[in-house]
Amino acid sequence: MLPLQITFRDIADSPALKERIRELTDKLTHYYDRINRVQVVVEWADKNKHHGKLYNARIDLSVPGKTFAVTHKMDEDAFVAVRDAFDAMTRQLEEHARKRNGHVKTHAEPHHGVVSRLVPEEGFGFIDGTDGHEYYFSVTNVVHPSFEQIMIGDYVEYTPELLKQGWQAQHVTRKKDAVTI
Repeated sequence: MLPLQITFRDIADSPALKERIRELTDKLTHYYDRINRVQVVVEWADKNKHHGKLYNARIDLSVPGKTFAVTHKMDEDAFVAVRDAFDAMTRQLEEHARKRNGHVKTHAEPHHGVVSRLVPEEGFGFIDGTDGHEYYFSVTNVVHPSFEQIMIGDYVEYTPELLKQGWQAQHVTRKKDAVTI
């Protein structure tokens, strides 16, 4: 069992909420198994500013070499505030585990090409890529300028994506100068 400290501030001690916090804490080890300490604080927030009770849930968690903190502010249900705080902590631990295991998201390098065909009445066109592929793009794939301002012969930058129907250019952006091939 993980070292866990649960504190209630300005609210009554709740055995049911403590049990739920213990369950959620134990689930955290599924995402990262080297957790050293977990501290959870549930408190009544902004006592004088709101009619009714609003709760904050804060989680401080440490792993070797790093500390994480999450606060989910102001929910009318303490269980919901705790759940949302643990959801946020889970995302942080998953990301930390990915980085530790070398599974970091990488962004594809942009490709370059020339707009070779346009079918403006249908809202699509094609790019001849410097890699020899032809890439389909539509009005929804164009970032800058608008689709209506793209012309045959424009040099563009895009992110390629292989779909079932073939290659598609995503995030198409017109460039001022020709790209050196």
